[in-house]
Amino acid sequence: MRVWLQAGLAVAALLAGCSSAPPSASTVAARQSAAIEANRKGEAYVRHGELDNAARSYGEALRLSQSLEDPAGIAANAINLSIVRQRQGRFADARTSLALITEEHFPPGRLAEAALRHALLDMDELRFASAQQWADKASNHCATRCAVAAAIHNVRAQLALQSGQTEAAVAAARAAQEASRSANDRAELANALRLLGIAALRSGDATAARTHLEQALVLDRELGASRKIALDLLALGRAAALSGDREAAKAYYARALAVAEADRDPPGAAEARALLDGVDKAATGK
Repeated sequence: MRVWLQAGLAVAALLAGCSSAPPSASTVAARQSAAIEANRKGEAYVRHGELDNAARSYGEALRLSQSLEDPAGIAANAINLSIVRQRQGRFADARTSLALITEEHFPPGRLAEAALRHALLDMDELRFASAQQWADKASNHCATRCAVAAAIHNVRAQLALQSGQTEAAVAAARAAQEASRSANDRAELANALRLLGIAALRSGDATAARTHLEQALVLDRELGASRKIALDLLALGRAAALSGDREAAKAYYARALAVAEADRDPPGAAEARALLDGVDKAATGK
């Protein structure tokens, strides 16, 4: 029954197309403006941690872009919507958005972005083998230089850290550092520096870790990237703990908690609380 209904709607749409004029230039311009405005609202909602409103705005921008068959708008808003859904923990919905970006209709750069988002979704769900496959696909689509080259290297660094391959993680993060500097991409440069800091922690080098992490924190503050600021502070807390400075570690964890709570980031806040509790328990021996 559902198949027949869809077929009937398609025929009705075709008949309507035969009997009505195409949208006027002013109508197209109005829809384009509305899509841009909805996208801007989505960005503002994300900055304020209002993810439900952000999803509605990006969904509306996506709908308007689809009504105009605007590939750039469809890709951008599908990716933005997937990011919001991922932050909400709605991974299936995030993948549904990314499924709109297909090889038949989009250029390699957009396909690389979509594959990268799939990899990040898999990492959040601890599906590391699948994440590696998506990272490989992203690299294949990004055969020459593309906008997400540094991000792909950073994902490879994260996967290497996850599997305990510290040297491979450092190599990938260094590649991300180089690519991000070439592209003047401060966000990915901060990510690369954070990963280098975490790799240094894994190697027991608190001094090197602190150097990388402090640089990452400066960039993330300039960018206003609250979630990344919290991650930097948590890692700096671990570096302080590794050096034996419990009070400094507590101060960093408390700052991370304040940032995460202000950013409405429950997982980040929970991690900061756990680390704070860990310092207190270590101090009391309980």
